[in-house]
Amino acid sequence: MQARNDITDISAELDSLYGKVGTTEREQFRREAYAYYMGQILHDARKNEKITQKELALRVGVDKSYISKIEKGFIEPGISMFYRIASALGFSVELNRRISL
Repeated sequence: MQARNDITDISAELDSLYGKVGTTEREQFRREAYAYYMGQILHDARKNEKITQKELALRVGVDKSYISKIEKGFIEPGISMFYRIASALGFSVELNRRISL
């Protein structure tokens, strides 16, 4: 894909490519983009810890192929698996309530 310099409104571009917010197509795109983004975060964290997919898989009790699918964005882990992976990588996850002003 070649870079475009004529995009000035990302929302309009996403609308034209994937449909308006709330459509099935746009929601599918959002899910796929989120899974890819989450996979990249976990991939980078694993690489920074200098462990293999196989080692991470052993730490969390899954197959290496499952870790690979997460990192490639093919699947999105559930919240409990995300916490297990984060913990195996030495991270903690904290939930905070938003403060309304």
